[in-house]
Amino acid sequence: MRVLVVNCGSSSIKYQFLDMDTEQVLCKGLAERIGIPGSKIVHKKEGQKAVVEKPMKDHEEALKYVLELVADEKVGGVKDLKEINAVGHRVVHGGEKFSGSVLIDEEVMSAIEEYSYLAPLHNPPNIMGIKAMMKLLPGVPNVAVFDTAFHSKMPAKAYLYAIPYEYYRKYKIRRYGFHGTSHRYVSKRTAEILGIDYNKSKIITVHLGNGSSIAAIMNGRSIDTSMGFTPLEGLVMGTRSGDLDPSIVTFLMEREGMTSEEVYTILNKKSGVLGLTDGFSSDMRDIEERALNGDPVCSLALDIYEYRIAKYIGSYVAAMNGVDAIAFTAGVGENSPVTRKAVCEHYLGYLGICIDDGKNNIKGEERVISTPDSKVKVLLVPTNEELMIARDTKEIIEKGIKQLEY
Repeated sequence: MRVLVVNCGSSSIKYQFLDMDTEQVLCKGLAERIGIPGSKIVHKKEGQKAVVEKPMKDHEEALKYVLELVADEKVGGVKDLKEINAVGHRVVHGGEKFSGSVLIDEEVMSAIEEYSYLAPLHNPPNIMGIKAMMKLLPGVPNVAVFDTAFHSKMPAKAYLYAIPYEYYRKYKIRRYGFHGTSHRYVSKRTAEILGIDYNKSKIITVHLGNGSSIAAIMNGRSIDTSMGFTPLEGLVMGTRSGDLDPSIVTFLMEREGMTSEEVYTILNKKSGVLGLTDGFSSDMRDIEERALNGDPVCSLALDIYEYRIAKYIGSYVAAMNGVDAIAFTAGVGENSPVTRKAVCEHYLGYLGICIDDGKNNIKGEERVISTPDSKVKVLLVPTNEELMIARDTKEIIEKGIKQLEY
């Protein structure tokens, strides 16, 4: 079976085309600046690269060009688009309705549209991508894989907020969590690497990118995660504040005369390490470099960033009454030996963790980075959300079922 994986953002589309008999990536690419000047697609296949630079007014037009590249004689993955057996879509929000990936039909589309009020920046472009693929590849099945689904069976003690219960009844205000596909892939892969039973394990996955989250995964289920009602809660991120006193919102509105939209913009786009470094950078590589050279502002920002990660890990050790393994993933998690070592040894030494400096001093390579005698295993596991989406798509189509249950 051959599956096209599509991940639509507001002005971009990431895609991969995979042969699921071998799980080989046949080709992949990124369409950028959709609907704005300078739009282009960078497409890759086994070291070859093709660049398409032309106006793309919307997602449908961009995906039309993507399909042309997928079927291109030189850089494509198929000779005919009829060889595409299914399309898997990353969809950010599935609300409480979806606890697993699902075959898309009219009922599912209505639900995804309904949950757009919970993810107004993400679900609408996801919907545009689904509708475009249905039009461009009529008759080819489409599957939705939700960021929120893996966290959907958290216990109520983890997902409810201590606000009047009527707001949960009326608006479904609760912790949803995100990055679920990444946490699911990384936790399963961690169990495979260590040779332990996934359904009898305690694993903490640490997804550190520009957006970051941590999940406590006990016996194969996410029982808690750091992102909440929106992706703003939790860790200090590139431009997001993470946890803060809610009264700061009303304080800024009163003292600065800000609107709710202005405060929202500050907390989501001007805070995090960007805010802590007084606008210097949201890129941890820049901040690490300056911190290592003695810059006090960047050193403090790095300390705060690492401290928050360690606090969440510690709380999830308590939530699971122990931990077998901690796995770092995503852009910073995979590529920052400094952060991995600081979090594990400066703060989590009480767990008996010991990092092997030689094994840790690597970027983006799957491996155990703790010493053999470390009481808790620590790993670097590159995430692969596209592969997980393709696997779910394949399973749903081959089994002839509507929905998977995690």
